Amino acid sequence: MDLKALIRDVPDFPSPGIVFKDITPLLQDPGAVRHAVSLMADRYRHGVDAVVGIESRGFIFGAPLALELGASFVPARKQGKLPRQTVSAEYALEYGSAQLEVHTDAVPPGGRVLLADDVLATGGTMAAARDLVARLGAEVVGAVVLVELDFLNGRGKLDGLDVFSLIRY
Repeated sequence: MDLKALIRDVPDFPSPGIVFKDITPLLQDPGAVRHAVSLMADRYRHGVDAVVGIESRGFIFGAPLALELGASFVPARKQGKLPRQTVSAEYALEYGSAQLEVHTDAVPPGGRVLLADDVLATGGTMAAARDLVARLGAEVVGAVVLVELDFLNGRGKLDGLDVFSLIRY
């Protein structure tokens, strides 16, 4: 199945000169979503204890990926969205910064964790998620994304982490 054919370019969104990669056509095809999750899971069937999905579209792939791998699902949320004690990491945005949080008991110390998101762009959000997991004493075994924007060099912020992307631009 050609997943890339299901990604739509939206010119000048969210600002002039940007070509947004819209994944909603792929999400509207249950077979394509099933195929994408299966491909993601195939690479990490070596004992993952938890999948950390990054808010918000990382939840779309992270939750079914966790089910496929027989692992727990951990939502990494924006600041202030989780109801109990959290650990947080700051990451840079185009203008300013934001924080990502997980519950302090989200992953077991020594656990094997896979990070999941829809797109890897600059790598800041993924690096923050990796930092959170490491601070909880777990091991990040990899990161999986549907789309990677190579020209933004997000892998450069992930220092040798195994990154698996299904579609690359």
